[in-house]
This record gives sequence, C-alpha cells and structure tokens, in this order.
Amino acid sequence: MARVSNVIITILNVVFLILSVVAIGFSIWLYINSHGDNLCNRTLHKPLLFVGLALFAMSLIGFVGSFCKSSFFLWIYLALNFFLIVGLIGFTMFTIVVTNEGVGNALSKKGFKSARLGDYSNWLQNHVVNGENWDNIKSCFVKMEFCHKFESGKGADFYKTKLSPTQSGCCKPPTYCGLEFHNGTFWSMPKKGPLVPDSDCQTWSNVQTELCFECKSCKASVLYNIKDEWRTVALANFIITIIIIIVYSIGCCALKGNRGGSYKSYHH
Repeated sequence: MARVSNVIITILNVVFLILSVVAIGFSIWLYINSHGDNLCNRTLHKPLLFVGLALFAMSLIGFVGSFCKSSFFLWIYLALNFFLIVGLIGFTMFTIVVTNEGVGNALSKKGFKSARLGDYSNWLQNHVVNGENWDNIKSCFVKMEFCHKFESGKGADFYKTKLSPTQSGCCKPPTYCGLEFHNGTFWSMPKKGPLVPDSDCQTWSNVQTELCFECKSCKASVLYNIKDEWRTVALANFIITIIIIIVYSIGCCALKGNRGGSYKSYHH
C-alpha cells in the first residue's frame, strides 16, 4: 500500500508540475494579451500566477518526497498542502461574499447595459474603484483611446450598436439622463436640464480625455467585469481545492507507509 501511494503521489505531482507551468504561462499570456474591456482592469492573471507558483513549489517538494521516499520532504509537502487548502477555501469564500451583491440592470432596450455602483459590495468599491487604482484604470482608458471608435457613430446606427457594459458606462452618458445625441462621444444637455437629477448626468464631459470616466456608471461597469473574473477564479479554486484534498489524503498514506517502512528496517 505504501509503495502504491508513493507511485500515485509521484505521478500526480508530475501532472501538477506540468499544470502549474501551464497556469504560470497562461497568467503571463493573459496579462500581455488582454484587450478590450479587460485591458485596464487585469485582475484574473494575479490569482492564476499565485496558484501556479504555489502548485509548482508544492509539487516539486512532493515529487522529491515521494520519489525518494523522504518523510522529511513529505512532511513539508503535506504542511504546504494543508495551508494551501485553507487559503484556497478562505479566498473562495471571500470572493463569493464580495461579488454577491448584484449583477447590474438593463436600463433600456437599445443595446446598452448599465450597472449601478450600489449593486456591488463596499469592499470592491473601496479597494478597486477608489483612489490610486481608479486613477490607473482611467489613465489606461485615455491612453488606449478606449472610446475613440465611437466618435463617428451616427443616430440610429449608434443606438443599434451593442455596447459592452464598460463601453456603455464610460463612453456615453447614462441613458436615463436624456442628453441629446450628436455623435458617439458628443452629447449636449437639454435646455430643461437632465431628465433625472443624478450626479452622472452632470459628470459627463465632451472632453475626449474625460467623457464619463468619473461617472458612477463607469466604475460600476468596471466592477461588473471584475465580478465575473473573480467568480471564474472562485470556481477554479473550488475544483483545485477538491483535487488537492484528494492528493493530501494520498500523501498522508504515503507518509504513513514511509514511516512504517523505516520502523520495520530499524526493527530488523
């Protein structure tokens, strides 16, 4: 049984080594090749990179411990497994809690989906779209000319365009404001003022480096993307946690077998 456990744990750690390299490589690729809505709020690559590095270190130690039948390395391996399991469970629960407020609402049938900042947890608002983080995201939007392609939009053609939540929230004033359309990034305030007394209606600017980047709707749309990314990470973490728990159990059997074998050798 001890030999079988060592063989299984060795094979599994070789597989995990390969998977960890793939995860690290994919996280780097994701960071370099992000585009569109995700270019300026790249959050998915960081947890992937962390999990990949943790799996690589853990699998390498586990491989040495199981292949060489070293109880010392297996102890370290199982300890790392335990802390990784606890960390993944904690992070998964945290991710579910902070992304479980709301999913945004469709405010019109014109292809525009708008999200409200209040649909998201206070933690996301305080740590993602406030202060330095938001300044970096806004600067990125300006640098990449995120809304530049909508300048030539005209009348009915523009309203038929299916904009992403980020494009709708950051590149145009909220639909409920009732601003008068001229082109994709130029809107004028009606003489009677906005239809709704909302701060976003006044925040909108026709200056191409400002637009609605300071609007609550823009921040909410960025959180919309981050929420989806984090939920993807939470699902991946859940699957990885189940697999690591199984590997942890097999590792305990291998360690028990190694200790039993060492005792028999010493006894004889």
